[in-house]
Amino acid sequence: MKLTEAKAQFISSWGAFGTHWGINRTMAQIHALLLVSPDPITQDDIMEQLNISRGNVNMNTRDLIDWGLVDRVLIPGERKEFFSAEKDIWKVATQIIKERKKRELDPMLKLLTQLEKIDGDKKDAATKQFIDTVAGIRKFGGQADKMLDVMIKADESWFLGNILKFFK
Repeated sequence: MKLTEAKAQFISSWGAFGTHWGINRTMAQIHALLLVSPDPITQDDIMEQLNISRGNVNMNTRDLIDWGLVDRVLIPGERKEFFSAEKDIWKVATQIIKERKKRELDPMLKLLTQLEKIDGDKKDAATKQFIDTVAGIRKFGGQADKMLDVMIKADESWFLGNILKFFK
Protein backbone atom coordinates (compact mmCIF):
# COMPACT_ATOMS: atom_id res chain seq x y z
CA MET A 1 0.00 0.00 0.00
CA LYS A 2 1.36 3.41 -0.93
CA LEU A 3 1.51 6.34 1.47
CA THR A 4 -1.39 8.19 -0.17
CA GLU A 5 -3.64 5.11 0.12
CA ALA A 6 -2.59 4.44 3.70
CA LYS A 7 -3.10 8.09 4.65
CA ALA A 8 -6.58 8.13 3.08
CA GLN A 9 -7.49 4.90 4.88
CA PHE A 10 -6.23 6.26 8.20
CA ILE A 11 -8.17 9.52 7.82
CA SER A 12 -11.35 7.69 6.84
CA SER A 13 -11.05 5.17 9.68
CA TRP A 14 -10.15 7.81 12.30
CA GLY A 15 -13.24 9.70 11.16
CA ALA A 16 -15.42 6.64 11.73
CA PHE A 17 -13.81 5.95 15.13
CA GLY A 18 -14.31 9.57 16.16
CA THR A 19 -18.07 9.17 16.17
CA HIS A 20 -17.61 6.59 18.96
CA TRP A 21 -15.51 9.06 20.97
CA GLY A 22 -18.12 11.78 20.95
CA ILE A 23 -16.98 13.91 18.03
CA ASN A 24 -18.33 14.15 14.51
CA ARG A 25 -16.77 12.36 11.56
CA THR A 26 -15.44 15.47 9.83
CA MET A 27 -13.87 16.77 13.04
CA ALA A 28 -12.11 13.43 13.48
CA GLN A 29 -10.97 13.39 9.85
CA ILE A 30 -9.46 16.86 10.19
CA HIS A 31 -7.74 15.70 13.37
CA ALA A 32 -6.39 12.63 11.57
CA LEU A 33 -5.07 14.72 8.69
CA LEU A 34 -3.31 17.05 11.11
CA LEU A 35 -1.93 14.08 13.09
CA VAL A 36 -0.19 12.60 10.05
CA SER A 37 0.95 15.91 8.56
CA PRO A 38 4.61 16.52 9.41
CA ASP A 39 4.17 20.31 9.18
CA PRO A 40 1.32 22.67 10.08
CA ILE A 41 -1.21 23.06 7.26
CA THR A 42 -3.65 25.78 6.23
CA GLN A 43 -7.42 25.79 6.10
CA ASP A 44 -7.16 25.70 2.30
CA ASP A 45 -4.98 22.58 2.48
CA ILE A 46 -7.53 20.89 4.75
CA MET A 47 -10.39 21.86 2.41
CA GLU A 48 -8.55 20.49 -0.61
CA GLN A 49 -7.31 17.26 0.95
CA LEU A 50 -10.62 16.34 2.58
CA ASN A 51 -12.89 17.90 -0.05
CA ILE A 52 -14.94 19.84 2.51
CA SER A 53 -16.19 23.43 2.69
CA ARG A 54 -14.44 26.38 4.30
CA GLY A 55 -17.24 26.70 6.85
CA ASN A 56 -16.95 23.03 7.80
CA VAL A 57 -13.18 23.36 8.24
CA ASN A 58 -13.56 26.58 10.23
CA MET A 59 -16.19 25.17 12.58
CA ASN A 60 -14.39 21.87 13.17
CA THR A 61 -10.90 23.33 13.63
CA ARG A 62 -12.40 25.72 16.20
CA ASP A 63 -13.94 22.73 18.01
CA LEU A 64 -10.64 20.83 17.87
CA ILE A 65 -8.90 23.86 19.37
CA ASP A 66 -11.58 24.01 22.11
CA TRP A 67 -10.96 20.32 22.83
CA GLY A 68 -7.22 21.06 23.17
CA LEU A 69 -6.30 18.69 20.34
CA VAL A 70 -5.22 21.25 17.73
CA ASP A 71 -3.30 24.53 17.86
CA ARG A 72 -3.19 27.53 15.57
CA VAL A 73 0.36 28.04 14.38
CA LEU A 74 1.66 31.41 13.30
CA ILE A 75 4.41 31.26 10.71
CA PRO A 76 6.39 34.48 10.32
CA GLY A 77 5.79 36.11 6.95
CA GLU A 78 2.62 34.07 6.25
CA ARG A 79 -0.78 35.73 6.24
CA LYS A 80 -2.72 32.47 6.46
CA GLU A 81 -3.43 30.57 9.65
CA PHE A 82 -1.82 27.17 9.98
CA PHE A 83 -2.99 24.30 12.15
CA SER A 84 -1.15 21.49 13.85
CA ALA A 85 -2.30 18.58 16.02
CA GLU A 86 -0.66 17.24 19.15
CA LYS A 87 1.39 14.24 17.96
CA ASP A 88 1.83 12.50 21.32
CA ILE A 89 -1.02 9.97 21.32
CA TRP A 90 -0.91 9.66 25.13
CA LYS A 91 -1.60 13.40 25.41
CA VAL A 92 -4.32 13.11 22.76
CA ALA A 93 -6.05 10.26 24.62
CA THR A 94 -5.87 11.99 28.01
CA GLN A 95 -7.16 15.24 26.49
CA ILE A 96 -10.13 13.42 24.95
CA ILE A 97 -10.82 11.77 28.30
CA LYS A 98 -10.65 15.14 30.11
CA GLU A 99 -13.06 16.74 27.65
CA ARG A 100 -15.55 13.88 27.68
CA LYS A 101 -15.40 13.78 31.48
CA LYS A 102 -16.05 17.53 31.66
CA ARG A 103 -18.85 17.45 29.07
CA GLU A 104 -20.57 14.18 30.02
CA LEU A 105 -19.59 12.56 33.32
CA ASP A 106 -19.37 15.68 35.53
CA PRO A 107 -22.87 16.98 34.59
CA MET A 108 -24.33 13.49 35.00
CA LEU A 109 -22.84 13.13 38.49
CA LYS A 110 -24.16 16.57 39.46
CA LEU A 111 -27.65 15.64 38.24
CA LEU A 112 -27.63 12.27 40.02
CA THR A 113 -26.59 13.94 43.29
CA GLN A 114 -29.56 16.31 42.97
CA LEU A 115 -31.96 13.47 42.09
CA GLU A 116 -30.96 11.51 45.20
CA LYS A 117 -32.34 14.33 47.34
CA ILE A 118 -35.99 13.90 46.33
CA ASP A 119 -38.77 14.63 48.77
CA GLY A 120 -40.89 11.73 49.82
CA ASP A 121 -41.30 8.88 52.24
CA LYS A 122 -38.02 6.97 52.19
CA LYS A 123 -39.95 3.86 53.33
CA ASP A 124 -42.20 3.96 50.26
CA ALA A 125 -41.09 1.18 47.86
CA ALA A 126 -41.13 3.38 44.74
CA THR A 127 -39.23 6.21 46.44
CA LYS A 128 -36.69 3.81 47.94
CA GLN A 129 -36.19 2.05 44.59
CA PHE A 130 -35.65 5.37 42.82
CA ILE A 131 -33.14 6.62 45.42
CA ASP A 132 -31.27 3.29 45.51
CA THR A 133 -31.04 3.13 41.71
CA VAL A 134 -29.85 6.73 41.35
CA ALA A 135 -27.38 6.28 44.24
CA GLY A 136 -25.99 3.11 42.66
CA ILE A 137 -25.48 4.83 39.32
CA ARG A 138 -23.91 7.85 41.04
CA LYS A 139 -21.57 5.59 43.04
CA PHE A 140 -20.50 3.76 39.88
CA GLY A 141 -20.03 7.09 38.08
CA GLY A 142 -18.00 8.38 41.01
CA GLN A 143 -15.69 5.37 40.83
CA ALA A 144 -15.29 5.86 37.07
CA ASP A 145 -14.55 9.53 37.72
CA LYS A 146 -11.79 8.63 40.21
CA MET A 147 -10.31 6.08 37.80
CA LEU A 148 -10.29 8.62 34.96
CA ASP A 149 -8.63 11.20 37.23
CA VAL A 150 -5.87 8.71 38.04
CA MET A 151 -5.39 7.96 34.36
CA ILE A 152 -5.29 11.65 33.43
CA LYS A 153 -2.69 12.40 36.11
CA ALA A 154 -0.65 9.25 35.50
CA ASP A 155 2.58 9.15 33.63
CA GLU A 156 2.29 7.04 30.48
CA SER A 157 4.97 4.51 31.48
CA TRP A 158 3.53 4.10 35.00
CA PHE A 159 0.03 3.60 33.66
CA LEU A 160 0.97 1.13 30.94
CA GLY A 161 3.18 -0.80 33.35
CA ASN A 162 0.34 -1.18 35.84
CA ILE A 163 -2.15 -2.14 33.14
CA LEU A 164 0.22 -4.86 31.90
CA LYS A 165 0.60 -6.18 35.49
CA PHE A 166 -3.19 -6.29 35.74
CA PHE A 167 -3.48 -8.53 32.67
CA LYS A 168 -0.66 -10.92 33.68
